[in-house]
Amino acid sequence: MEGDDYIVDPLSGMDLSQFMTTLAQKPLILHCADYDLRMLYTSFGFRPQSEVFDTMLAARLLGYSHYSLTAMAEQLLDVALTKKGQKSDWSRRPLTSEQLGYASDDTHYLEPLAEKLQVELHSLGRCDWHRQTVRNMIQLTAHEQSPCEPDAQWRIKGLRSLGRRDLAFVRQLWYWRENEAKRADIPPFKIMGNQQILELALWAASYPTDSLIDTQIVKLPRHCTGDRLEALKSAIRQAQNLPETDWPKKRKRHYRSVLSSPLIKTLRAQCSRIADELGINPAVLAPRAAMEAIAEKRPQTVSEIMECGPLMRWQAEVLESVIRHVLKEHQL
Repeated sequence: MEGDDYIVDPLSGMDLSQFMTTLAQKPLILHCADYDLRMLYTSFGFRPQSEVFDTMLAARLLGYSHYSLTAMAEQLLDVALTKKGQKSDWSRRPLTSEQLGYASDDTHYLEPLAEKLQVELHSLGRCDWHRQTVRNMIQLTAHEQSPCEPDAQWRIKGLRSLGRRDLAFVRQLWYWRENEAKRADIPPFKIMGNQQILELALWAASYPTDSLIDTQIVKLPRHCTGDRLEALKSAIRQAQNLPETDWPKKRKRHYRSVLSSPLIKTLRAQCSRIADELGINPAVLAPRAAMEAIAEKRPQTVSEIMECGPLMRWQAEVLESVIRHVLKEHQL
């Protein structure tokens, strides 16, 4: 019935193939659709065939500084959403009434929220910005790992200063986490966070044995017991016994020419200025990596600017005139 909320449990054992086929043809409203679409693609091969409206992306394009669903519901709908149930164990069945209520609230207010954001986008002439951004996000959610760099997936942030032996431990711990997450059917971060993987890898690389892991010296998640703890110890032992020839290689850093540094600084400053005028975060307009690529490649057309980053057409069109001007002032 219209206005009712329905919760479909993917762990119920039901055949959801027909449901997914039907859902793919429907217009969708999601908040931070990136995560949801990646999960749906990985689990069901789901790809949306109709329009997708992402309320979080719309909020960022409109310049909202707080764009969580809770913040947006409070700002635009005067609704206070509870966070109770957010960090509960969603793999356990049956779901509690608190969890069902949280899941219902997670979608119940999306339609009125999208309607208000759509009006704001239209008033600022940014509807096409949103369409392009969503289209780009959908393409990225189905992006397959490049076969030419098969070990890129485990390279989390914070590895730059680590040695090759340290990286061997990070890699083994990352795969341990992935296997445990699949076995428990929960997101990997619920097994262990990236920062904890780094800390544990550095500790393990400093000790010749995993025996100290049973003491208070190493703080592990409370759920890391029994078979999961034994699997963790096995991962550490595998890294410890790995010959140097099999340690991961460090990535080579690409250093920009010193001569381009003033150019990059000027481009970033101009990007920030335009973003301020538009009332959005500079990273929404163009990431730092794009500015560095523009300084290196010195594009002259919108299409060439789009290849730097890559950037979307709306971003390239907004930046085109200032990029031309800055590059002209910094001629080689």
